[in-house]
Order: sequence, then structure tokens, then C-alpha cells
Amino acid sequence: MSGPERRFPRAVYGGGREPDVRFSLANERTFLAWIRTSLALLAVGIALEALPLPMEPGLRRAAALLFLAMGAATPVQAWFGWVRVERAIRHDRPLPASLLAAPLTVGILLAVALLGVGVLVA
Repeated sequence: MSGPERRFPRAVYGGGREPDVRFSLANERTFLAWIRTSLALLAVGIALEALPLPMEPGLRRAAALLFLAMGAATPVQAWFGWVRVERAIRHDRPLPASLLAAPLTVGILLAVALLGVGVLVA
């Protein structure tokens, strides 16, 4: 057995037509970029708690938890974003927007604000 019936996930590969491989590889690179973003957010969250920083501990912890939450949510975006884009490519539909770009932007701005206030009040 070979072909689309053996590829995972079937919900993606079971329909549509096989696209130009360059588009699928670009979609995979975007998936991997989201994974790298997740690792960076997790590293920042852990570093904020691991390093003795001269700032208000409650605000530092809140920012760390926010970074950790965003880092945990980002792989979900990576997977579902990859699936949605790959389906769109295979069915000649417009590419969908990212589900997490706006919440991630707001979360990072909020975490930076918490850190800024934490440094000022320390």
C-alpha cells in the first residue's frame, strides 16, 4: 500500500491534488518556525524564574507564566496551521490566516509591560 492512503494525517492527504512540492516544503518550514518560536518562549519563561533578576518577584513570575503559556500554545498553532494551509494548498483555496498571531502579539506585549513595570518598582 502506497500513496495518500498511507500518509498521515489522512484528513490532509486524503483529498485534493498533489501540490507543487515547493509549497508543501514552505508550509513545513513555517511549521518548524512556529516550533522554534515555542522553544524560545519556553526558554524565556524558564530563564525568568531561574535567574536572579533585580525586579518585583510577582511581576516577574506573572511574565514567566505568560511566556510559558504562550510557549505551550504555539505548537498547537504550528500543527493546526500546517493542517489548514496544507489542505488549502491541496484544494486550491486561499491560504487561511494564523489563529495565534494576534493573541501571541498581545501576550508578548503584556509580558514585556509586566517586566518593564517589575524593573521600575524594584
